Amino acid sequence: MKKLATALLLTATFLNADLLFTAGQKNFGLSMGTSTGFGNDYTTLGANFNYFVQDNLSVGVGYLGYFGDDPKINQVTIPVTYYYPISITNYPYAGVFYKHTFISDDYEDYDVYGVRVGMSVRIGPRSYISAGWVEEYTDIDTLDDNWDGHAEVSIGFTF
Repeated sequence: MKKLATALLLTATFLNADLLFTAGQKNFGLSMGTSTGFGNDYTTLGANFNYFVQDNLSVGVGYLGYFGDDPKINQVTIPVTYYYPISITNYPYAGVFYKHTFISDDYEDYDVYGVRVGMSVRIGPRSYISAGWVEEYTDIDTLDDNWDGHAEVSIGFTF
C-alpha cells in the first residue's frame, strides 16, 4: 500500500509538472520591509501581479509604497521575465523591467531601467524559490553613479 501511495504521489507530481510557468498561470506577491531615502526612514508595502502570456514568459505590474515620512514615494514596476526550462525542477530566468517613481513635494519623479538573472527551483507542483541578481540604471542626472546592483530572493506560488 505504501508503494502504491508513493507511486501515485510521484505520478501526480509529474502530471502537474507543467503547471509552474505555463500560459495562463498567474502569480501574486506581497512585500513588506524598511528603506531609507532623502534622509528619512520608511516602511515599504508592495504588491505585484504576473501573468504568463505564453509558456515560460511572464508580464506583470507591481506597486511599492514608502510610508511613514515625507516626501511620499510611490513606485510602479512593469517586469517581463523568461524562465528557461532546463529540467522539471530548474528554471534559469532572465528579465527586464521599467520602474517609475512618483515623489511628492518639490522632488522630481524619476525612472529606473533594469535587468535581472537568476535561478528558480521547483519546491512543489505550483511553488518555487528563486535567487538572482538585479542591475538597475536610475535616470537621474545628479547621481554620481547611476548603476546599482543587488541580490534578490523570493518564494512564488502559481495558480
